[in-house]
Amino acid sequence: MKQITLTVPEIGLIVGTRAAAGAGLALLLGNRLNPDQRRAVGWTLLAVGIVTTIPLVAQVFGKHCATAGPEET
Repeated sequence: MKQITLTVPEIGLIVGTRAAAGAGLALLLGNRLNPDQRRAVGWTLLAVGIVTTIPLVAQVFGKHCATAGPEET
């Protein structure tokens, strides 16, 4: 089993980006707000969640590659 060590701030960032993406998706699928407001806020939150996840995923996989020995790659 492969293990990657993450710090508490890294875990917080990952959770925050997933929450933003989830909230955006929920707003897009729900009908609580005015449709124009809902679409604007929903797409913005979804985009922020996705765009901020990309560097975090790269960082986590970068840690994995940096800690893996030549025989594990």
